[in-house]
Amino acid sequence: MLNRRILRVKAFQNLYAYEQCKASNLNLAKDQIQEAFQPDLNSMEVQDKRALRRQSGLAMDLFLKNLYSDTLATQEHHTKKIVEETKKAIDFFHQANKKDFEFLAKNMISSAERIPQLYLSAIEMLIAFGRYVRDENERKRKLSAERQITTTPELNLSANKILQKISDSHEYNSAIARNHVNLNDLELEIGEWYHSYVKPLEEYQNYIKLSAPTLEEDFEIADAILKKVIFKVDAILNFFSEKDFNWTENKSIVRSLAAKVLKNVLEHYDTEGEVLPEIAINWEEDKEFFRNIFNLSVQNDEANKALIAKKTQNWDIERVAQTDKIIISMAITEMKNFPSIPVKVSINEYIDISKTYSTPKSKQFVNGLLDVLAKELTESGEIRKSGRGLLDNK
Repeated sequence: MLNRRILRVKAFQNLYAYEQCKASNLNLAKDQIQEAFQPDLNSMEVQDKRALRRQSGLAMDLFLKNLYSDTLATQEHHTKKIVEETKKAIDFFHQANKKDFEFLAKNMISSAERIPQLYLSAIEMLIAFGRYVRDENERKRKLSAERQITTTPELNLSANKILQKISDSHEYNSAIARNHVNLNDLELEIGEWYHSYVKPLEEYQNYIKLSAPTLEEDFEIADAILKKVIFKVDAILNFFSEKDFNWTENKSIVRSLAAKVLKNVLEHYDTEGEVLPEIAINWEEDKEFFRNIFNLSVQNDEANKALIAKKTQNWDIERVAQTDKIIISMAITEMKNFPSIPVKVSINEYIDISKTYSTPKSKQFVNGLLDVLAKELTESGEIRKSGRGLLDNK
């Protein structure tokens, strides 16, 4: 299925989405309190707006102080309405968070399981462009009165050695069938996209002028079409977004995997197999890791934030980039709860995520903080490794 680096990125993206949901739910709960203390315009009684504002402020303060408390710490000046509305807002906040958590936890699994279908569809589209060139040339040959048209320079794409090896690969065709990849419904679009976007490419015009393209030149044109057409043209991107609710988050991963297919063929052209990137190991085991890193990061969020705050005393925890807090929290969760994963592996994986998904200075910040936390948590016994997890923990 997918390697754990990709799964960590997907979990990070969903944790970030969950934080955004929590922020929205908090604002909605606050709005609910404010709405409860608005003047009743339908009442015939005089409305004391100043008193209502004061009660709203007291309810808001009570709400924020008890948001994560098991019991509501009320005082004598908290009226029955203040207490009731505060309880309603707190209950709304937690119920909304629970609903969002359950949706994201379920959706991220199905979203991850769609990624192979998406990247294989991108490769199949490349092959379809070559197939279209071949079929179009054959059609023109049959319609030619002289029947003398037997080839055109554009046939270079249909004879592309990189794409031919992929389409002839048993491994690839098995993956296509297993992931239900079928572009038959796009027959008309393939022709339109070829003429509108592939053929005008400067790289493609240079390519079809070659009398005998090398393997490297075949790779370069396939890579160019992949990056400059398939993953850039809005009409084609719409095709992917219609297939995947999470396309915005998945696009970079899908593009990377598709590019790796072409690179693998170039590097192992004379080797049998070696077409698809090495992403298939044990999905059931990896899915459990994926689910747990998300669930446990949410469950231990407050404890992890307290650790981060303790080690960043010169910083206001709220000033630390939200992405950094999520990345560090995930790393702490992984180091403490997955004994078979070496500490250094976890740290390096989350440093890599910070390079792509956080601020320019995040790499140094995440690296430094995780090094300190890893040593302290190991010494305190909170990080305990076994088996493969001991490999580099010397």
